[in-house]
Amino acid sequence: MRRFLTDRARRAVAASLRGATRAAAPSPAPAPAAALSRPSPSAMAAYMARAMSTSAAGTPPVSLDTINPKVLEFKYAVRGEIVTHAQNLEQELHKNPESLPFDEILYCNIGNPHSLGQQPVTFFREVLSLCDHPALLDKSETHALYSSDAIERAWQILEKIPGRATGAYSHSQGVKGLRDEIAAGIAARDGFHASGDNIFLTDGASPAVHIMMQLLIRSEKDGILCPLPQYPLYSASIALHGGSFVPYFLDEETGWGLEVDELKKQVDEARSKGITVRALVVINPGNPTGQVLAEENQKKIVEFCKNEGLVLLADEVYQENIYVEDKQFHSFKKIARSMGYTDDDLPLVSFQSVSKGYYGECGKRGGYMEVTGFNADVREQIYKVASVNLCSNISGQILTSLIMNPPKVGDESYESFMVERDGIISSLARRAKALEEAFNSLEGITCNKAEGAMYLFPRLHLPQKAIGAAQAAGAAPDAYYALRLLQATGIVVVPGSGFGQAPGTYHFRCTILPQEDKIPAIISRFKEFHEKFMDEFRDVSRDEAPTGTTIESGGD
Repeated sequence: MRRFLTDRARRAVAASLRGATRAAAPSPAPAPAAALSRPSPSAMAAYMARAMSTSAAGTPPVSLDTINPKVLEFKYAVRGEIVTHAQNLEQELHKNPESLPFDEILYCNIGNPHSLGQQPVTFFREVLSLCDHPALLDKSETHALYSSDAIERAWQILEKIPGRATGAYSHSQGVKGLRDEIAAGIAARDGFHASGDNIFLTDGASPAVHIMMQLLIRSEKDGILCPLPQYPLYSASIALHGGSFVPYFLDEETGWGLEVDELKKQVDEARSKGITVRALVVINPGNPTGQVLAEENQKKIVEFCKNEGLVLLADEVYQENIYVEDKQFHSFKKIARSMGYTDDDLPLVSFQSVSKGYYGECGKRGGYMEVTGFNADVREQIYKVASVNLCSNISGQILTSLIMNPPKVGDESYESFMVERDGIISSLARRAKALEEAFNSLEGITCNKAEGAMYLFPRLHLPQKAIGAAQAAGAAPDAYYALRLLQATGIVVVPGSGFGQAPGTYHFRCTILPQEDKIPAIISRFKEFHEKFMDEFRDVSRDEAPTGTTIESGGD
């Protein structure tokens, strides 16, 4: 009992100390996770006395003092406080449509295409429906309702699934025949061999990221090198698994460039603090920043990982989302193989998901990781971790095989499939351009081009009075701006502070996913709000400033 209370006291006091530190810290950028400090004997004794005295009085057995402090530590801004407030406002609108100055909530906070009106790709859904209800394949009328290649593909897939049972568990890596199909798609994409034995099918890319963090992180002395800004899955998973977040900053001035000199600087600094840097996370195309890496840049990154002995974790879930003619997607595996590196040279994990691309099937929870460059003993441990979840869902597995092997020239569905695919991608490109131009037309906002992915990450150059108002409200300036935007317009964006950003800069992430016919209204609402916001908080000019008053330069 005493040992239990001692451990509980250490966790609770450490959590309390971290909470106080976070509240006092002025920088919006997340700091590397540190080792938990041991509480003082007096603090320990005080907590133990309180725990012993209250346990008999009916204190709940689970409270914020007693849950895992790592859960308290991490945050996930994409579905954070502003989104919760938006959902409350949405309920209010349902009850009283005239109660707010807008008639709907526009969720621009998350890459969830179908929730914003994007339609599923017909071929994919035809095959899925036939696989889930194979009895349809024996009905004559099915041939009038479904394309012949969808019927043929459904038969092929069902033959690969033991017992044709889509409601049964599969192999923990996924159905072998589907993994082989995915490997064939990767080989066709890259021009280099891929093996189904290297594929782990997962419920979206996120579980695959967690598996790799579980594998690589042994303690807070193990660090994972991640970009800032970053998708908060990475900071959250590193915190949950007890590691250290080692940030490297993307260069906003060069279109969110990834400089190898910055990587080297951050690795050396982490190592000087006793942190063993295990891996480098690269998100390409970028989230939340939307950049697409150039091939030469990728080669330098691969060379850096080889020289520094790092695992390369390549988040490539937006590989289909490219909007500029002068850029194209190259997988890091393709780059590494083109440089002559083999499995013996570089441990590399590539992540893909059915949630993004032109398909946007977030609810189907399909994805994979391709694991190369790990020896057999380590691969066995990866398999063991994957086995804990038994297997990923079968519909997601099927859909993942389909996106890596869509209809081809000569198939009945090919032309209609390409019309759907190209229509979605071209519409996303137009939406990205319209929003980018709108943001750049406004005072106090600058926005880099969205070369890929599903987001823009504009920079707010806020007046000092606005920053002061945010501080007085106890909020980060970009969170204050995002909340005011929501309350005035119903538009939901995510503050840049939720992704990490260079100190003294403020941003927000906005998806390009609302349907194209709604983009003009979003721009109009946003513009009206922003102009009023800037007028409300406009700094006093130097000519108007009282004698002896120093005018600050703003939020940069």
